[in-house]
Amino acid sequence: MEEDEAIRLPIDGTLDLHAFSPQDLKTLVPDYLEECRRLGILHVRIIHGKGKGHLRRSVQAILSRLEYVHSFHLAGQDAGAWGATLVNLLPVKG
Repeated sequence: MEEDEAIRLPIDGTLDLHAFSPQDLKTLVPDYLEECRRLGILHVRIIHGKGKGHLRRSVQAILSRLEYVHSFHLAGQDAGAWGATLVNLLPVKG
């Protein structure tokens, strides 16, 4: 696959970042969340893995800057614990 070829992701409310490089996060996370909102999916789970926490901190920094993110927190034991972040989105107005 070419480097600039788009990757098609299912928009189902779960974004697994394991297949992506950290450089992709700045556009991937907002684009995915905007598409979720467009489809009416307002509760999203972002899987960043447990590791050393670099990816988690990057994801949460991005989330804190998005005006349509109502809230976010680490997942409970049943949804990935500290390896995932749960995001609550505001609905699209209009």
